[in-house]
Amino acid sequence: MEKHLVEMMRNRASRYGTREVFRFKETGAKDYKSYTWQELNNTTDRVAKSLLSLGFGPKSNIGIFSDNKPHWTFCDLGILAIRGVVVPFFSTASKQQLKYIVDETRMELMFVGNREQLEKAVWLFDNSDSLKKVVCFYESLSADKDARCIRWNDFLKLGASGSFDNRLSQILESAEPDDLATIIYTSGTTGEPKGVMLGQDNFMSCFKNHDERLKVTEEDVSLCFLPLSHIFERSWTFYMLHRGAVNVYLENPKTVIEELPKVRPSLMCTVPRFFEKTHEGIRIEEARWAPGKRKIFEWAVLTGMEYSAYLKNNEQPPLGVRVRRGIADLLVLKKLRSIFGGNIRYMPCAGAAINPELLKFFHAAGLFLNYGYGATETTATVSCFRDDVYEFEASGTVMPGTTVRISEQDEILVQGATVFKGYYNKPEETAKVLKDGWYHSGDQGTFSEAGNLIMLDRINDIFKTSGGKFVSPQKVELLLGRDPFIEQVVVLGDNRKFICALIVPSFVALKSQFGAISKAFPDDKSLIVHPSVQEFFRNRLEQIQEELMPHEKAVKFTLLPEAFSIENEVLTSTLKIRRKVIYEKYRELIDAMYLPR
Repeated sequence: MEKHLVEMMRNRASRYGTREVFRFKETGAKDYKSYTWQELNNTTDRVAKSLLSLGFGPKSNIGIFSDNKPHWTFCDLGILAIRGVVVPFFSTASKQQLKYIVDETRMELMFVGNREQLEKAVWLFDNSDSLKKVVCFYESLSADKDARCIRWNDFLKLGASGSFDNRLSQILESAEPDDLATIIYTSGTTGEPKGVMLGQDNFMSCFKNHDERLKVTEEDVSLCFLPLSHIFERSWTFYMLHRGAVNVYLENPKTVIEELPKVRPSLMCTVPRFFEKTHEGIRIEEARWAPGKRKIFEWAVLTGMEYSAYLKNNEQPPLGVRVRRGIADLLVLKKLRSIFGGNIRYMPCAGAAINPELLKFFHAAGLFLNYGYGATETTATVSCFRDDVYEFEASGTVMPGTTVRISEQDEILVQGATVFKGYYNKPEETAKVLKDGWYHSGDQGTFSEAGNLIMLDRINDIFKTSGGKFVSPQKVELLLGRDPFIEQVVVLGDNRKFICALIVPSFVALKSQFGAISKAFPDDKSLIVHPSVQEFFRNRLEQIQEELMPHEKAVKFTLLPEAFSIENEVLTSTLKIRRKVIYEKYRELIDAMYLPR
């Protein structure tokens, strides 16, 4: 039985040899380049031996600061081959975020990708006490006059003499199943970032659990577009190696829609935001069509929903439904699937709450969104849809090999071999969440009658109004977020008389609705304060919130001209809302909504 990620990779390389394992297109290139299993194995060994030549070895904390590319995984496995510890950075991390992690892990070497990442890494030479070397993936990015920066090809030559072959073999032979493999720093929605420690055994157990739940073969092709710095895409990339599948690396995630028809993947990890944006684009396009065409589209989607309602209960749809669905597929649904390349078998989706109506829409199109729940601390997946029976309102059933219970405080507790080893250098923080073998997630949840896990909200996000009523912001935000004119929304009201909302409108939809008015204004900031636009949103919120209890309704709102993003630090690297940052950044606007008018 394999006990180490590198052992697993070497076994697959021995089996598959010259078969394709990776595909990648350099920036500006027209075509994808293919990498074989043999090349993966050889390059990983060269990375490992070069690291040994520089004096690194077991327990060395080594960073990877790059966008997605095969180099990322070459280095990942090369570091693990010397029993080192991989410390990933999100590709747009700030200098201060880098410094915090470098200082805490006492990191001496970092692999970097583009020019901006190199400049930040070079800044660390003079602003951290530990960093000594940087290896640049691109030859043109290396700083010739700084001996501390090494070109990628020059780096690979360091261990090419063969003098480190025996040393590498000895290190791998001494590897233990519980060796620390990586320290992944959480996004830090609250407080300072914490380094989640995951071992080789966490990943190997994750593979075993997934083998019992998912169907992945060596014929599958997966598109790797979520950041490899996050546990979701990283563990999935390892799992693709485990199953012998092909992984296609996408360096710029913003190009995913245009690359999907070229790659035609059968699998792809996704987050709810991806489907929200895609659905919004589809609806905006639909609004431009003639009434007859829109009617056919809506009929086709409703027919697809009727068909998928049987599938989710593992039931055979009646003949009439199957016939109508076949017609709907020819007219509309097949075209929707073509947006994703036309070859998708299923797409794992996690990272945030998703609107059940969104799941129903894409399942109606014949796209199996396998929605799940997990955390960095649980090596990603805790629960996900089965392929036969599932509920759109839940996060699937608990994974094999994992146990979940709900505490008296309605908190999701997780136990199993995928649960992390603790937070790096933070024993007190570790003690707060690891108790008697159970990981206390901080998420409020429950089980449906059918046994599916439902994540309700982050416990720390639930607030109480000054009238003593508890409010789940996730519930309200999911409801408001259904509206095609609302791009993003955050509701607030902790210890206040009522709830208010910060709303980023869908400006494409808004300008289509207010064509003449929008043309009269030079920018979005001017448009959103127009009385007609304000009244329009006021009426929409009133209609949308009819089903909510009085204390759950957003009484007042403010429209924002700028989207919540990673760049303005309102979203984490995994697109979760930083509520504390929201409060600080928009404090004046929030306070103004509570002033008497």
